[in-house]
Amino acid sequence: MPYARDIMNADVISVEPQTSIQDFGALLEKTGVSVMPVVNPDNTLFGIISSTDLVESDRPLHIPTVVSIFDWVLYLESEKNFTDQVKKICARTVGEVCTRKVITCTPDTHASEVAELMVKHKVHLIPVLEAGKLVGVVGRLDIVRSMSGKPSAGVDA
Repeated sequence: MPYARDIMNADVISVEPQTSIQDFGALLEKTGVSVMPVVNPDNTLFGIISSTDLVESDRPLHIPTVVSIFDWVLYLESEKNFTDQVKKICARTVGEVCTRKVITCTPDTHASEVAELMVKHKVHLIPVLEAGKLVGVVGRLDIVRSMSGKPSAGVDA
């Protein structure tokens, strides 16, 4: 049974937190990759960003419904959701938009466990970390290739 190290792509296309949203969009178009790790200059994982994050940052702002009773204002929806939406819409850098809570694995994680993580957490790309540093990524196509015995051929999120 293969491990993450056997199927991962070590030639990772990534961005840094200070990368502008515009530069990230251009990189998506240039590379055809739809999900990228966000790494600090020392190659530690900061987060992960996808084309979906970019689209969500451009959607219309939904103003929460409130009820005013006397001097009280009661939110009928999550005030935190509204705050998060405002932050995404106003974002100028990848670090402001990316997902910070990232599902990861190590090079010694079995490919079947990586597949289970993808299904359980509904993600298409799992960063592979060793000693806190990004050493590769496993995409869904890498999992499919491992089932057929074919080697990984690149980032395929």
